[in-house]
Amino acid sequence: MRREPILNAVLMVLLLAVPLWAHLTDEPFTITLATRAVIFAIAGVGLNVALGLGGLVSLGHALFFGVGGYAMGILAFHAQTYAPLIDWPMTIEGTKSMPVIWLVAVVASAIAALGIGALSLRTTGVYFIMITLAFAQMFYFFAISWPAYGGEDGMSIYVRNGFPGLNTMDPIQFFGLCYGLLLLVLFIVWRIARSPFGLMLGAARQSQARAQALGQVPYRLYLTAFVISGAITGLAGALFADLNRFVSPTMFSWQTSGEIMVFVILGGVGRVFGPVAGAALFIVLEHSLGGLSEFWHIYLGAILLGVVLFARGGLYGLLAGRERAHD
Repeated sequence: MRREPILNAVLMVLLLAVPLWAHLTDEPFTITLATRAVIFAIAGVGLNVALGLGGLVSLGHALFFGVGGYAMGILAFHAQTYAPLIDWPMTIEGTKSMPVIWLVAVVASAIAALGIGALSLRTTGVYFIMITLAFAQMFYFFAISWPAYGGEDGMSIYVRNGFPGLNTMDPIQFFGLCYGLLLLVLFIVWRIARSPFGLMLGAARQSQARAQALGQVPYRLYLTAFVISGAITGLAGALFADLNRFVSPTMFSWQTSGEIMVFVILGGVGRVFGPVAGAALFIVLEHSLGGLSEFWHIYLGAILLGVVLFARGGLYGLLAGRERAHD
């Protein structure tokens, strides 16, 4: 029996068991850490669609993370201040409904990814990396200079947004909501990886000439993957903003893009469940090493260096060998 499905099951059971144990022992902070791990995992899975399946090294995915966060922040801000979002030519109110906010975050992030991808994908290699980074920094400085929504101080949301039938202020219920979305996103990406589109995307990643010989247009394949990637990352941004009940320009920063990429590299590029393992490990290291030193990123850098040099497939490559989740 293949080892990777077993690792996937163990990982998801552990990710569920830890917050349940924390709930029984009245440790809400541990539940919050698990929720952060789940949300970061969704962001990592989103990037992995572009990086792992399409071979697109994007250093600007914080842009979509931030767009999702600000979509949540703006809608919730107008709802809590009772000020309409738009009052001409028709009145559009803010909302505290999570499903509506998620839809807006996904659509806004997908539109942003479509526009940015259409321009960025005309380049390759280091130029593509720098263009995506430049777009993210443009949004970062725009958010800083946007006084209507807090500028560089950001916005605080007093009460977490609502979901029908749940008390989202209860940490374990909000965790369950995020965990369910992670399962949904993993299923969607798993299906994409095995679909004809996913197979052709993989072919284009390995050889564009081969994909063209089969009648495919690599640019369209890459753009589609980039849009899906941005939409998933935007959903993670909305959840992250809701978790903290706060949104700020730092969600657009290049450090955020770097962290999302670290999740993918630590877990395993191209493995569907790899970013989940990477995000969970990142949160564990942040919590454990952060208590030892404020310069804990030094230790993280050493671990990341070891993974890049000696475990090229990340944690999954180390534990499951050369098997790939989308084979």
